Amino acid sequence: MTGRLSVFLAAAAVVTQILYPLVQGGARDALTVSVVVLLAAACITHAAATRGARWTAGLVIVTAGLGLSSEVLGTATGYPYGCYAYTADRLGPALAGVPLVVPLAWTAGFYLAWCVASVLARGPLLRPIRILLATIGVVGWDLYLDPQMVADGQWTWCVADAGLPGLEHIPLTNYAGWLLVTVVMAVAVDRIDLLIDHGVNRRIELQVDAAAPRSDGVPIGLFLWTWLGSALAHSVFLGAPELRYSAMYGWIVMGILGVPLLISLMRQRARQPWTYDTRPRT
Repeated sequence: MTGRLSVFLAAAAVVTQILYPLVQGGARDALTVSVVVLLAAACITHAAATRGARWTAGLVIVTAGLGLSSEVLGTATGYPYGCYAYTADRLGPALAGVPLVVPLAWTAGFYLAWCVASVLARGPLLRPIRILLATIGVVGWDLYLDPQMVADGQWTWCVADAGLPGLEHIPLTNYAGWLLVTVVMAVAVDRIDLLIDHGVNRRIELQVDAAAPRSDGVPIGLFLWTWLGSALAHSVFLGAPELRYSAMYGWIVMGILGVPLLISLMRQRARQPWTYDTRPRT
């Protein structure tokens, strides 16, 4: 039942994202919050169905807790991301100037990247690679997220000439901060895998290559949608000219995971039909 709910929530998140370019003003703000809540809910329900309640609780505590703490510190001091501030009263209730929906975005973005990294780097010897890939995936996602939200006026940076070509108004310190925070998250979640004996990872490592893509169909589908759909939206459907650059940067960096993932899925498809399997594992 929980697995089916995650599929429904993921589909609702995708539909809501499709509507995003069609609205403006307060309606777009409401859709932004809805997308984050739906994505986080899809990820949390899927994690509970496939990895167990304790693992999921650890995931939320680490990602939402560290995400919120780093954002509160960041808006107050400029560390670790650089000097920035959220626009008041756009994304709902806030704590110390940080909208409370923001830590949910950290949970959702991290979980999608973590599941894909776990497919590409399974087994105890590849744990450092999994941590690295998950970090790259999350930073790649922010290469879409930050330019889109800045273009929409959700937050602003104090500098205008310290970023990537075409995105000079978003400082490179932002991505350095994301690297640092995500590495800490990934190491902590990796420790959760080792400390919580839920049995899921052990069985995945012993199964054939197709097992993880099937069990993680929801986050894998959402990752591919985010990677490819965001590139299309930034290139075609969203009007800010700087988003043409974020489309390129996000597509390249998320593609470090996305391309080998697609190759793996196509090989699996050639061997046998690929179906979603979100049944709870015990």
